[in-house]
Amino acid sequence: MEFIETELAGVMLIKPVVHQDNRGFFAETFRRSLFWEAGVKNEFVQDNLSRSVKGTLRGLHYQIGKPQGKLVMAVSGEILDVAVDVRDGSPTFGKYVACRLSEENRHMLYIPEGFAHGFFVLSEEATFLYKCTGYYYPEGERGIRWNDPDIGIEWPEKNPVLSAKDQNLPFLSQISSDDLL
Repeated sequence: MEFIETELAGVMLIKPVVHQDNRGFFAETFRRSLFWEAGVKNEFVQDNLSRSVKGTLRGLHYQIGKPQGKLVMAVSGEILDVAVDVRDGSPTFGKYVACRLSEENRHMLYIPEGFAHGFFVLSEEATFLYKCTGYYYPEGERGIRWNDPDIGIEWPEKNPVLSAKDQNLPFLSQISSDDLL
């Protein structure tokens, strides 16, 4: 497994070793000892699976009070995955990193606590798996508007399919420091 640091400290692109032959493929997607060696020493306590259609944008979400780190991958299809630094006082606050994750490249992204997360579906549909370091905590659920001009994420679509909740999230500049990490 290859762990590649991104420009945001702690956010890592992970490339598993894939063994492929005429029967299909096998890939180890998590081994605690390898993650620990790479500096990811969190315990994962919850897995989530979602399926979305082309043009769907989910995010940008994070939790306060009981924040979550996430290990994410596209099980099928292709997505553009995004992490935004929401750590108040961080030198990279408001900066983002974006990676394409797909069933073809089998890459994963580790997003530690302190980052908002979102993704856009590039393929006809995509199945997305999240391993989380904390449990879902509705009272701490927060988010940032997907098209915040101060962040400037280059999404592939100007009019994505959004939930009502995601359409009405605040811009980062409107969020008080009490609602950041």
